[in-house]
Amino acid sequence: MDLLDRLFAHDRWATIVLFDTCEPLSGEQWHTQFDIGHENLHATFGHLIGNIEAWTLIMQEQPIELDDDWSIPHLRPRWERGYDAFESFSRQISTEHRLDDTFIDHFDAPQTFGAAIPHVILHDEGHRTEILHILARLGIDPVPEIDHALWDFHRRGLFAAD
Repeated sequence: MDLLDRLFAHDRWATIVLFDTCEPLSGEQWHTQFDIGHENLHATFGHLIGNIEAWTLIMQEQPIELDDDWSIPHLRPRWERGYDAFESFSRQISTEHRLDDTFIDHFDAPQTFGAAIPHVILHDEGHRTEILHILARLGIDPVPEIDHALWDFHRRGLFAAD
């Protein structure tokens, strides 16, 4: 397993843990406003998903045309499709040894694939941290731990899945 494999696997696992944690929450909990990030779970997940979709399209040099269904039941399947497309395209770029190749980003500037791919993964991490903060402020107990080292323990079977 190379470093990119690990980054994709952790990014996917950590986001799934958060979707699983949030699944039983009420609509009110999904929309409770806080003074962090995008202010609630719904908007934060929506932003995370839209970012993945947009960056994938930008890297593919496609117009940014996003689905307008941001309903709570639609978020997880939408994220799954978007992440599958992002990971597949990113792996193709890596396999073709094109990480130093450039495309024109949303700032109309040349960006390397090798910068954009980790940017998306790290962007996800930042918003997952906001989601964890919101969950804690909602009183969800326990708030899951989703750091990379813990994922590696799970991956190697050292901790049972929760």
